[in-house]
Amino acid sequence: MLCSISIAPARSAFAAQDEAFLEDLQKRLFQYFWEQADPVTGIVPDRARTDGSALDKNHQNVGSIAATGFGLTGLCIASERRWIDSTQARERTRVTLRYFADRAFHQRGWFYHWIDTRTGERRWNSEVSSIDTALLLGGVLTVRQCFANDAEIVRLATKIYQRVDFRWMLNGDPLLLSHGWKPESGFLHPRWDTYSEDTILYLLAVGSRAHSIPARSWYALWKDRYRYEGHSYFTTIGVPLFMHQYSHAWVDFRGRKELQGDRIDYFENSVKATLAHRAFCINLRHAFPGYGPDVWGITASDSAKGYLAWGGPPHDPAIDGTVVPAAAGGSLMFTPELSVRALRTMREKYGDKIYGRYGFVDAFNPNNGWVNPDVIGIDQGIILLSAENARTGSVWRWFMKNAEIPRALRLVGLVEYKARKANYANRASERAIFSRARSSYAARK
Repeated sequence: MLCSISIAPARSAFAAQDEAFLEDLQKRLFQYFWEQADPVTGIVPDRARTDGSALDKNHQNVGSIAATGFGLTGLCIASERRWIDSTQARERTRVTLRYFADRAFHQRGWFYHWIDTRTGERRWNSEVSSIDTALLLGGVLTVRQCFANDAEIVRLATKIYQRVDFRWMLNGDPLLLSHGWKPESGFLHPRWDTYSEDTILYLLAVGSRAHSIPARSWYALWKDRYRYEGHSYFTTIGVPLFMHQYSHAWVDFRGRKELQGDRIDYFENSVKATLAHRAFCINLRHAFPGYGPDVWGITASDSAKGYLAWGGPPHDPAIDGTVVPAAAGGSLMFTPELSVRALRTMREKYGDKIYGRYGFVDAFNPNNGWVNPDVIGIDQGIILLSAENARTGSVWRWFMKNAEIPRALRLVGLVEYKARKANYANRASERAIFSRARSSYAARK
């Protein structure tokens, strides 16, 4: 038995060779979540070695609740695509939801950022994280609709979401949510006060039936107007590209625009942010020849110097020529043609050095030969979900079936203002964007 929502695949925007590549890539990405998640708790580890060897002691059994949210969503994709039997997918889903509903430590519904995959104990003295709980909820609400004919899954998913006390996370502020809380020191000082990956957090909070926050919180987020190589968009200056991707993995912002404020179309905004980022990488070729029109992408990742939250534009002085496949891969839903070409070029040019059992390594540097020995769950996850949305829109359809999300969009004032097509790349206006971009970059060669 497959997911209870009937999925009518959109006409593919991809050539047959691209479809075959994406099918192989997605199956490998899903394999990370299927093989690495603990069979008793369902918690997905933060990372794993590409060669299957053991991580260092500090990283062993460290689970990520955000990666677990991506993993839950991956179960829906795998079931729908018949990579695994639907019975297996639903059982793994129940295992995970039972753990978070009934066994995991929570503070008013919020979970620790890092937890032991086997015991669920807090790791790395981490905070009870608002954004990571939100990304977990992305998966929780996706399975609630994908497996809507399974009463236990629906009950557990609903319990997990309705228990989250969003008002408590305001910590006295009328509008802005805290980054988190620690038992030793209380609430963290920083608040989610700028536009970034936090849009899913705010929509979950506004749409909550039990503990909602004011809809005007949405308009309290600061945004910068930015322009690069002819691409004008709203952002928070200097944020890595993933901040324009994560919320879109679940929330279908296509064809919606704010009724007030800056009247932003957030989907189109992320398209422009991706095109600007690609242009930025191309312009770095003078310093790092490994970058180019079909090898591009920098977002928070591992590097030869450790984990870095880097990106651009503007220029980040830490950039050393490293390429992060999740940058292009996480934008497949925004720029399908450009992104799939970049991923295929990386695969063809660098081969098995960077592409293995779980898909692409987290990062590599074509300028000096450095290749990361690890994959990271959240980076594999954003590629998996973005690819599925680019191919079928399935994740969007599942998640948006939750009544709380359209409710939040209505309350915020994000209204549909034009007819939407099932596949972004099929629209003539978007093809014109790609055509202009290709012509511009070809002229610079």
